[in-house]
Amino acid sequence: MDTQTQLSSQEKPIRVGTRGSLLARTQTGLVVDQLRGLGHAVETVTISTQGDSRADVPIAAIGGDGVFVRELERALLEQRIDVAVHSLKDLPTEETPGLTVACVPARAMPFDVLVAREPCTLESLRPGAVVGTSSVRRVAQVKAVRGDVDIRGIRGNVDTRLRRLDAGDYDCLILAGAGLERLGLAGRITQVLRPDAFWPAVSQGALGIQIRCDDDRIGRALEPLDDTATHLAVRAERSCLAALAGGCLAPIGAWGHHAADGRLELGGCVLEEAENGVVRIAAAVRAEGTAGDFATLSEWPESLGKELAGRLLSQGADAMLSRMRMRGH
Repeated sequence: MDTQTQLSSQEKPIRVGTRGSLLARTQTGLVVDQLRGLGHAVETVTISTQGDSRADVPIAAIGGDGVFVRELERALLEQRIDVAVHSLKDLPTEETPGLTVACVPARAMPFDVLVAREPCTLESLRPGAVVGTSSVRRVAQVKAVRGDVDIRGIRGNVDTRLRRLDAGDYDCLILAGAGLERLGLAGRITQVLRPDAFWPAVSQGALGIQIRCDDDRIGRALEPLDDTATHLAVRAERSCLAALAGGCLAPIGAWGHHAADGRLELGGCVLEEAENGVVRIAAAVRAEGTAGDFATLSEWPESLGKELAGRLLSQGADAMLSRMRMRGH
Protein backbone atom coordinates (compact mmCIF):
# COMPACT_ATOMS: atom_id res chain seq x y z
CA MET A 1 0.00 0.00 0.00
CA ASP A 2 1.50 3.38 -1.03
CA THR A 3 1.59 6.45 1.23
CA GLN A 4 -1.43 8.12 -0.39
CA THR A 5 -3.54 4.99 0.04
CA GLN A 6 -2.42 4.67 3.65
CA LEU A 7 -3.41 8.26 4.38
CA SER A 8 -6.75 7.89 2.61
CA SER A 9 -7.60 4.66 4.38
CA GLN A 10 -7.17 6.43 7.74
CA GLU A 11 -9.73 9.09 6.82
CA LYS A 12 -13.32 9.04 7.99
CA PRO A 13 -15.28 6.97 5.43
CA ILE A 14 -17.04 8.91 2.70
CA ARG A 15 -20.78 8.25 3.00
CA VAL A 16 -22.32 8.13 -0.48
CA GLY A 17 -26.10 8.43 -0.74
CA THR A 18 -28.18 6.75 -3.42
CA ARG A 19 -31.79 6.07 -4.32
CA GLY A 20 -32.87 2.47 -3.89
CA SER A 21 -33.59 1.51 -7.51
CA LEU A 22 -31.33 -0.96 -9.27
CA LEU A 23 -30.24 1.70 -11.76
CA ALA A 24 -29.50 4.26 -9.05
CA ARG A 25 -27.49 1.73 -7.05
CA THR A 26 -25.61 0.67 -10.17
CA GLN A 27 -24.76 4.28 -11.05
CA THR A 28 -23.68 4.99 -7.48
CA GLY A 29 -21.54 1.85 -7.57
CA LEU A 30 -19.54 3.35 -10.45
CA VAL A 31 -18.73 6.38 -8.30
CA VAL A 32 -17.99 4.28 -5.21
CA ASP A 33 -15.62 2.03 -7.17
CA GLN A 34 -13.68 5.04 -8.46
CA LEU A 35 -13.36 6.52 -4.98
CA ARG A 36 -12.19 3.22 -3.56
CA GLY A 37 -9.73 2.90 -6.44
CA LEU A 38 -8.24 6.19 -5.28
CA GLY A 39 -7.75 4.73 -1.80
CA HIS A 40 -10.76 6.20 0.01
CA ALA A 41 -12.90 4.27 2.46
CA VAL A 42 -16.51 4.50 1.31
CA GLU A 43 -19.91 3.59 2.76
CA THR A 44 -23.08 3.45 0.65
CA VAL A 45 -26.30 4.76 2.21
CA THR A 46 -29.63 3.96 0.51
CA ILE A 47 -32.33 6.61 0.87
CA SER A 48 -35.96 6.26 -0.22
CA THR A 49 -37.47 9.04 -2.34
CA GLN A 50 -41.10 9.88 -3.06
CA GLY A 51 -40.47 9.40 -6.76
CA ASP A 52 -39.49 5.78 -6.15
CA SER A 53 -42.04 4.89 -3.46
CA ARG A 54 -45.02 6.29 -5.39
CA ALA A 55 -44.38 4.78 -8.79
CA ASP A 56 -48.11 4.41 -9.46
CA VAL A 57 -48.68 8.18 -9.44
CA PRO A 58 -47.69 10.65 -12.21
CA ILE A 59 -44.52 12.54 -11.26
CA ALA A 60 -46.25 15.92 -11.60
CA ALA A 61 -48.84 14.84 -9.02
CA ILE A 62 -46.23 14.20 -6.32
CA GLY A 63 -44.24 17.39 -6.63
CA GLY A 64 -42.77 17.57 -10.14
CA ASP A 65 -39.22 18.91 -10.29
CA GLY A 66 -36.88 17.46 -7.68
CA VAL A 67 -39.12 14.56 -6.73
CA PHE A 68 -36.19 12.11 -7.03
CA VAL A 69 -33.62 14.27 -5.24
CA ARG A 70 -35.20 16.08 -2.27
CA GLU A 71 -34.63 13.33 0.29
CA LEU A 72 -31.00 12.93 -0.80
CA GLU A 73 -30.44 16.68 -0.51
CA ARG A 74 -32.02 16.69 2.95
CA ALA A 75 -29.68 13.91 4.03
CA LEU A 76 -26.71 15.95 2.77
CA LEU A 77 -27.79 19.08 4.61
CA GLU A 78 -28.40 17.09 7.79
CA GLN A 79 -24.91 15.53 7.39
CA ARG A 80 -26.24 11.99 7.27
CA ILE A 81 -24.32 11.53 4.01
CA ASP A 82 -21.33 13.31 2.44
CA VAL A 83 -22.10 12.73 -1.24
CA ALA A 84 -25.33 12.34 -3.21
CA VAL A 85 -25.28 10.67 -6.63
CA HIS A 86 -28.03 11.91 -8.94
CA SER A 87 -29.06 11.39 -12.51
CA LEU A 88 -28.30 14.99 -13.43
CA LYS A 89 -31.47 15.32 -15.54
CA ASP A 90 -33.48 14.90 -12.28
CA LEU A 91 -31.67 17.74 -10.49
CA PRO A 92 -33.35 21.18 -10.69
CA THR A 93 -31.22 23.87 -12.34
CA GLU A 94 -31.51 26.17 -9.31
CA GLU A 95 -29.01 24.97 -6.76
CA THR A 96 -30.21 24.25 -3.25
CA PRO A 97 -28.58 26.69 -0.77
CA GLY A 98 -25.62 25.05 0.91
CA LEU A 99 -25.18 22.39 -1.77
CA THR A 100 -23.26 22.24 -5.05
CA VAL A 101 -22.55 19.82 -7.90
CA ALA A 102 -18.89 19.09 -7.22
CA CYS A 103 -18.22 16.95 -10.27
CA VAL A 104 -19.77 15.33 -13.32
CA PRO A 105 -18.18 12.04 -14.43
CA ALA A 106 -17.94 10.99 -18.08
CA ARG A 107 -21.35 10.79 -19.70
CA ALA A 108 -23.00 7.61 -20.93
CA MET A 109 -25.26 7.57 -24.03
CA PRO A 110 -27.20 10.86 -23.96
CA PHE A 111 -30.02 9.76 -26.28
CA ASP A 112 -33.44 8.19 -25.89
CA VAL A 113 -33.94 4.75 -27.40
CA LEU A 114 -36.76 2.57 -28.66
CA VAL A 115 -37.06 -0.85 -27.01
CA ALA A 116 -39.52 -3.09 -28.84
CA ARG A 117 -40.68 -6.69 -28.59
CA GLU A 118 -40.18 -7.12 -32.35
CA PRO A 119 -37.42 -5.62 -34.55
CA CYS A 120 -38.65 -2.24 -35.81
CA THR A 121 -38.06 1.50 -35.77
CA LEU A 122 -40.31 4.30 -34.60
CA GLU A 123 -41.04 5.01 -38.25
CA SER A 124 -41.96 1.40 -39.07
CA LEU A 125 -44.28 0.70 -36.12
CA ARG A 126 -47.68 -0.60 -37.17
CA PRO A 127 -50.56 1.88 -36.88
CA GLY A 128 -52.10 1.62 -33.41
CA ALA A 129 -48.97 0.14 -31.83
CA VAL A 130 -48.87 0.73 -28.06
CA VAL A 131 -45.91 2.93 -27.09
CA GLY A 132 -45.04 3.27 -23.40
CA THR A 133 -43.80 6.60 -22.02
CA SER A 134 -45.04 9.19 -19.51
CA SER A 135 -42.64 12.01 -20.41
CA VAL A 136 -44.39 14.97 -22.07
CA ARG A 137 -41.21 15.62 -24.06
CA ARG A 138 -41.13 12.07 -25.39
CA VAL A 139 -44.89 11.95 -26.00
CA ALA A 140 -44.75 15.10 -28.12
CA GLN A 141 -41.81 13.86 -30.16
CA VAL A 142 -43.37 10.46 -30.77
CA LYS A 143 -46.58 12.16 -31.91
CA ALA A 144 -44.59 14.43 -34.22
CA VAL A 145 -43.23 11.36 -36.00
CA ARG A 146 -46.16 8.94 -35.59
CA GLY A 147 -49.51 10.48 -34.85
CA ASP A 148 -51.20 7.12 -35.46
CA VAL A 149 -49.78 5.13 -32.52
CA ASP A 150 -51.35 4.61 -29.08
CA ILE A 151 -49.18 6.27 -26.42
CA ARG A 152 -49.80 5.05 -22.88
CA GLY A 153 -48.21 6.17 -19.64
CA ILE A 154 -45.80 3.97 -17.70
CA ARG A 155 -43.93 4.51 -14.43
CA GLY A 156 -41.50 2.38 -12.45
CA ASN A 157 -37.90 1.31 -12.63
CA VAL A 158 -36.26 0.13 -15.84
CA ASP A 159 -36.62 -3.55 -14.92
CA THR A 160 -40.32 -3.04 -14.08
CA ARG A 161 -40.98 -1.37 -17.41
CA LEU A 162 -39.16 -4.08 -19.34
CA ARG A 163 -41.21 -6.76 -17.58
CA ARG A 164 -44.42 -5.03 -18.65
CA LEU A 165 -43.13 -4.81 -22.21
CA ASP A 166 -42.24 -8.50 -22.26
CA ALA A 167 -45.66 -9.36 -20.78
CA GLY A 168 -47.32 -7.78 -23.82
CA ASP A 169 -48.72 -4.64 -22.16
CA TYR A 170 -46.84 -2.53 -24.70
CA ASP A 171 -45.39 -3.01 -28.18
CA CYS A 172 -42.42 -0.78 -27.38
CA LEU A 173 -41.03 1.66 -24.83
CA ILE A 174 -39.10 4.92 -25.05
CA LEU A 175 -36.28 4.84 -22.49
CA ALA A 176 -32.98 6.58 -21.77
CA GLY A 177 -30.17 4.69 -23.46
CA ALA A 178 -27.77 5.43 -20.60
CA GLY A 179 -29.81 3.44 -18.09
CA LEU A 180 -29.83 0.37 -20.31
CA GLU A 181 -26.10 0.71 -20.95
CA ARG A 182 -25.26 0.96 -17.26
CA LEU A 183 -27.47 -2.02 -16.41
CA GLY A 184 -25.81 -4.15 -19.09
CA LEU A 185 -29.01 -4.18 -21.15
CA ALA A 186 -27.83 -2.33 -24.25
CA GLY A 187 -28.73 -5.45 -26.25
CA ARG A 188 -32.40 -4.60 -25.67
CA ILE A 189 -32.10 -1.37 -27.69
CA THR A 190 -34.00 -1.55 -30.97
CA GLN A 191 -33.31 1.98 -32.25
CA VAL A 192 -31.29 4.96 -31.01
CA LEU A 193 -33.33 8.18 -31.33
CA ARG A 194 -30.99 11.06 -32.17
CA PRO A 195 -31.29 14.82 -32.69
CA ASP A 196 -32.50 16.60 -34.74
CA ALA A 197 -35.43 14.20 -35.07
CA PHE A 198 -35.61 13.31 -31.35
CA TRP A 199 -34.04 15.45 -28.61
CA PRO A 200 -33.01 14.00 -25.22
CA ALA A 201 -33.71 15.56 -21.84
CA VAL A 202 -31.28 18.16 -20.57
CA SER A 203 -28.23 16.43 -19.00
CA GLN A 204 -29.49 12.98 -19.96
CA GLY A 205 -26.83 10.30 -19.51
CA ALA A 206 -24.81 12.38 -17.03
CA LEU A 207 -24.41 11.95 -13.28
CA GLY A 208 -24.30 14.90 -10.90
CA ILE A 209 -22.24 14.36 -7.75
CA GLN A 210 -23.56 16.74 -5.10
CA ILE A 211 -21.89 17.74 -1.83
CA ARG A 212 -22.10 20.46 0.82
CA CYS A 213 -20.50 23.69 -0.36
CA ASP A 214 -18.20 23.93 2.67
CA ASP A 215 -16.94 20.33 2.56
CA ASP A 216 -13.45 20.84 1.13
CA ARG A 217 -12.29 17.33 2.04
CA ILE A 218 -14.97 15.67 -0.05
CA GLY A 219 -14.55 18.21 -2.84
CA ARG A 220 -10.85 17.33 -3.15
CA ALA A 221 -11.62 13.60 -3.10
CA LEU A 222 -14.05 13.98 -6.02
CA GLU A 223 -11.83 16.14 -8.24
CA PRO A 224 -10.28 13.18 -10.14
CA LEU A 225 -13.78 11.90 -11.07
CA ASP A 226 -14.76 15.04 -12.99
CA ASP A 227 -14.86 14.83 -16.81
CA THR A 228 -14.26 18.33 -18.16
CA ALA A 229 -15.92 17.79 -21.55
CA THR A 230 -19.09 16.37 -20.02
CA HIS A 231 -19.22 19.00 -17.28
CA LEU A 232 -18.94 21.89 -19.75
CA ALA A 233 -21.62 20.42 -22.02
CA VAL A 234 -24.18 19.87 -19.27
CA ARG A 235 -23.52 23.31 -17.78
CA ALA A 236 -24.50 24.79 -21.15
CA GLU A 237 -27.59 22.57 -21.42
CA ARG A 238 -28.76 23.37 -17.89
CA SER A 239 -28.19 27.08 -18.45
CA CYS A 240 -30.49 26.94 -21.48
CA LEU A 241 -33.16 25.13 -19.44
CA ALA A 242 -32.90 27.68 -16.63
CA ALA A 243 -33.14 30.62 -19.05
CA LEU A 244 -36.31 29.11 -20.50
CA ALA A 245 -37.71 28.77 -16.96
CA GLY A 246 -38.36 25.13 -17.73
CA GLY A 247 -38.21 22.39 -15.14
CA CYS A 248 -37.00 18.85 -15.71
CA LEU A 249 -40.58 17.83 -16.64
CA ALA A 250 -41.01 20.50 -19.32
CA PRO A 251 -41.19 19.52 -23.03
CA ILE A 252 -37.67 20.82 -23.65
CA GLY A 253 -34.80 18.85 -25.18
CA ALA A 254 -31.13 19.77 -25.49
CA TRP A 255 -27.78 18.22 -26.24
CA GLY A 256 -24.30 19.70 -25.99
CA HIS A 257 -21.24 17.96 -27.38
CA HIS A 258 -17.72 18.78 -28.48
CA ALA A 259 -17.16 18.72 -32.23
CA ALA A 260 -14.01 17.35 -33.87
CA ASP A 261 -12.38 20.79 -33.70
CA GLY A 262 -12.96 20.97 -29.95
CA ARG A 263 -15.69 23.58 -30.08
CA LEU A 264 -18.81 23.04 -28.01
CA GLU A 265 -21.99 22.66 -30.06
CA LEU A 266 -25.34 23.05 -28.33
CA GLY A 267 -28.76 22.41 -29.79
CA GLY A 268 -32.24 22.14 -28.38
CA CYS A 269 -35.96 22.22 -28.98
CA VAL A 270 -39.24 23.20 -27.34
CA LEU A 271 -42.40 21.26 -28.09
CA GLU A 272 -46.09 21.87 -27.70
CA GLU A 273 -49.07 19.69 -28.45
CA ALA A 274 -51.72 21.63 -30.35
CA GLU A 275 -55.08 20.79 -31.91
CA ASN A 276 -53.55 20.53 -35.35
CA GLY A 277 -50.53 18.46 -34.29
CA VAL A 278 -47.23 19.03 -32.52
CA VAL A 279 -45.53 22.42 -32.73
CA ARG A 280 -41.76 22.10 -32.61
CA ILE A 281 -39.13 24.83 -32.64
CA ALA A 282 -35.42 24.07 -32.65
CA ALA A 283 -32.15 25.98 -32.76
CA ALA A 284 -28.42 25.39 -32.41
CA VAL A 285 -25.42 27.48 -31.37
CA ARG A 286 -21.68 26.92 -31.39
CA ALA A 287 -18.97 28.25 -29.12
CA GLU A 288 -16.56 30.62 -30.85
CA GLY A 289 -13.60 28.96 -29.20
CA THR A 290 -12.54 25.75 -27.44
CA ALA A 291 -12.44 25.04 -23.74
CA GLY A 292 -8.76 26.02 -23.68
CA ASP A 293 -9.55 29.41 -25.17
CA PHE A 294 -12.07 30.08 -22.41
CA ALA A 295 -9.92 28.84 -19.53
CA THR A 296 -10.19 32.20 -17.72
CA LEU A 297 -13.88 32.73 -18.49
CA SER A 298 -15.66 30.53 -15.98
CA GLU A 299 -19.20 31.32 -17.18
CA TRP A 300 -18.80 30.69 -20.91
CA PRO A 301 -20.89 27.46 -21.01
CA GLU A 302 -23.71 29.33 -19.28
CA SER A 303 -23.42 32.12 -21.86
CA LEU A 304 -23.79 29.60 -24.65
CA GLY A 305 -26.86 28.12 -22.99
CA LYS A 306 -28.45 31.55 -22.64
CA GLU A 307 -27.70 32.27 -26.31
CA LEU A 308 -29.55 29.10 -27.34
CA ALA A 309 -32.46 29.97 -25.05
CA GLY A 310 -32.62 33.42 -26.62
CA ARG A 311 -32.92 31.94 -30.09
CA LEU A 312 -35.69 29.60 -28.97
CA LEU A 313 -37.53 32.43 -27.19
CA SER A 314 -37.31 34.57 -30.32
CA GLN A 315 -39.20 31.83 -32.16
CA GLY A 316 -42.03 31.78 -29.61
CA ALA A 317 -40.85 29.34 -26.94
CA ASP A 318 -42.05 31.52 -24.07
CA ALA A 319 -45.67 31.52 -25.25
CA MET A 320 -45.53 27.78 -25.93
CA LEU A 321 -44.24 26.97 -22.45
CA SER A 322 -46.74 29.34 -20.82
CA ARG A 323 -49.62 27.55 -22.52
CA MET A 324 -48.23 24.18 -21.42
CA ARG A 325 -48.02 25.37 -17.80
CA MET A 326 -51.60 26.67 -17.92
CA ARG A 327 -52.76 23.26 -19.10
CA GLY A 328 -51.29 21.71 -15.98
CA HIS A 329 -48.07 20.21 -17.39
